[in-house]
Amino acid sequence: MLAVTRLSLFCALLLAAPFARAGELQIPVERYHLGNGLTVILHEDHRLPQVAVNVWFRVGSKDEREKRTGFAHLFEHLMFMGTTDVPNGSFDTIMEAEGGANNASTSEDRTNYFELGPKGLLETFLYLEADRLRTLPEAMTKQKVDLQRDVVKNERRQSYENRPYGQVDLVLVDKLYPKGHPYQHPVIGSHADLTAASVEDVKAFFRGFYVPSNASLVVAGDFKPDEAKQLIERYFGSMPRVPEPAHRVPPPVELVKSEHVTVRDAVQLEQVTLAWHSPALLGPGDAQADLLAALLGAGKSSRLERALVYDQKLAQEVRVQHSALRYDGVFTITATALEGHTAAELEKAIEVELQKLRDTAPPTVREVESARAFTEMHTLHDLGSLALLADGLNEYEFVRGDPGELARNALQRYQSVGPADLAWQAHAIFDKPHLTVIVLPKAPPRTAGTTKGAARAQ
Repeated sequence: MLAVTRLSLFCALLLAAPFARAGELQIPVERYHLGNGLTVILHEDHRLPQVAVNVWFRVGSKDEREKRTGFAHLFEHLMFMGTTDVPNGSFDTIMEAEGGANNASTSEDRTNYFELGPKGLLETFLYLEADRLRTLPEAMTKQKVDLQRDVVKNERRQSYENRPYGQVDLVLVDKLYPKGHPYQHPVIGSHADLTAASVEDVKAFFRGFYVPSNASLVVAGDFKPDEAKQLIERYFGSMPRVPEPAHRVPPPVELVKSEHVTVRDAVQLEQVTLAWHSPALLGPGDAQADLLAALLGAGKSSRLERALVYDQKLAQEVRVQHSALRYDGVFTITATALEGHTAAELEKAIEVELQKLRDTAPPTVREVESARAFTEMHTLHDLGSLALLADGLNEYEFVRGDPGELARNALQRYQSVGPADLAWQAHAIFDKPHLTVIVLPKAPPRTAGTTKGAARAQ
């Protein structure tokens, strides 16, 4: 019944989407370059009186120097610290006064800055992005660096060190990749490396990576292309051409053998995470890995949730995710135990279900259809957001060099996948060595009555 519900909802979304006709996405784009190398992508859409601006810089944590981890993310924060013409705090207040909003994110591969608001804010968005790209180092000070350094350190504490089960993410990157690999350290960086960052480091990072030839700019929404082009040329066109910087290309990596890591944390329930290397973003096998994750962990009818949560009643939660990076992917299965059960029980139960999937009970047509409907439904949901659509165009530009491929590939990549493809992908991922991270509650502190060697009470 769940599969039918998902399929019906997917069909409703597809029919209702103005950019979808006869199952085909209609996302017209125009792509060109400025003389300084900036890639410009325009997507005109007059359905709503709003506009999105989305800028990707091709720099992430994989491009950081040794002993400067976390620098790409730190710099994302520093980009909001103001320039000579737009002092600290003004970046937000200028656009928010007219109903606009902005944010940013950093990954292993890229840094993204984006704005969304009424269509009349297009020039404001472009001016603000161009201003900080042109002049940010001139207003950078030690005080600003120190302030954001402390903010990022606190973010690391809140997101990883002090969050229940948060240490798992730190263990995964550390153990899945060998020392020195560009993906081997977390995007957030380390406290020591953040402390070592100086103002001169910041300016050198800016001059190396924050140049037009290393960026792509998407404008999407309700605008006139000729006017947008004039504004883009006015604010970005005068910047000098600087050669695109060299990018680190991580080598392929596989685990030589399976490994277990145990973490003690301030939690009450035990948890287990199993992790494998998986296909890279938009590469061969990526779509199959997405569907495999949905088949195993998306909803009550999925294999692992049904087995561990409802049938065996071992887990209170199961999460399955294929996280694809530009040059690699990580497939994770995480289960949190119900009270009275252990991570070891969960691990054994997961392994039994994965063995069934590969040997005695391969994917069925019904399961694949359900997984595909679930995945395509979420794809359409995201593309229905102007901000996420703009981000998707930049993603396809970054990975494939063709933003127009988003329309051709976003749904089509899942439609040709059948049970045999998922069976093959299950073997391709799960037959290889993997990492297991078990989280156990911290042992209670010893008291005088429980100290080793203490005399037994008479």
